[in-house]
Amino acid sequence: MLDICLLGTGGMMPLPYRWLTSMMARCEGSSLLIDCGEGTQIALKKKGWSPKPIDVICFTHYHADHISGLPGLLLTMGNAERTEPLLMIGPKGLERVVAALRCIAPELPFPIHFLELTEPREQHRIGPYLIDAYRVNHNVVCYGYAVTIPRTGKFDAERAKAQNIPLKFWNPLQKGKTVTDEGRIYTPDMVLGDARRGLKVSYCTDTRPVPVIAEYAKDADLMICEGMYGEPEKLKKAREHKHMTMYEAAELARQAQPKELWLTHYSPSLNYPEEYMDAVRKIFPAAKAARDGWTLELGFTD
Repeated sequence: MLDICLLGTGGMMPLPYRWLTSMMARCEGSSLLIDCGEGTQIALKKKGWSPKPIDVICFTHYHADHISGLPGLLLTMGNAERTEPLLMIGPKGLERVVAALRCIAPELPFPIHFLELTEPREQHRIGPYLIDAYRVNHNVVCYGYAVTIPRTGKFDAERAKAQNIPLKFWNPLQKGKTVTDEGRIYTPDMVLGDARRGLKVSYCTDTRPVPVIAEYAKDADLMICEGMYGEPEKLKKAREHKHMTMYEAAELARQAQPKELWLTHYSPSLNYPEEYMDAVRKIFPAAKAARDGWTLELGFTD
């Protein structure tokens, strides 16, 4: 099971009815946050989700609307008596940026580890998450993310019995672990079938449309993508400031064919995103104008 909540859908500045961009994923008791704009804590509180289990925070880039909520969030996590390490992932310079922000949150009861992205594409396995980071095209270094929950093949009890694998090793093998016992090595491929389709969510904001976005959103259960402008006449502005229109996001989704597309990171001038969705859905019918607090529960299919 993978729970997704789009905590904030705003870009540039928070509004009374729209917090700045942030998304949380929850799986197997672990939480992963992407971006932490102003209002993230309020959105979490409103949703009823706790910041304490956050194990990973991924940053797309370091513009204020994507990271300005971090110091307060760290203090809240500390006040909740968290002691487990926190991992932060983001473009090169992450440790320096966070150190500067922490001048107002200097004392924390947990350590922070940093994973700085330097390559155009990187993949990291952290807890239950397989995280793909890919560089996009903004006016500063910026990454999109695809978060996958892999799923192993079905466990074959008959194969396990035929190979005389002790029952006590079945569970770890089913979880993908290799077991050594009395000189004999048991590997997962001895008892598992082919890998099955997992769960995948892609998240991308602050960029011009580039093919890599559709590549990493290919067949995703959910594609969350910037649709900063709905007004057709603002295409020129989107190009100048390295952002995307709703229609460009929909075209990427048409190529990627996710099950759903949620538009996000709206301009403060875009008061009613739904007004433009008829035209957007002509490009990609499963497109939706997301709002703060939208949640989706994803489960494995047989």
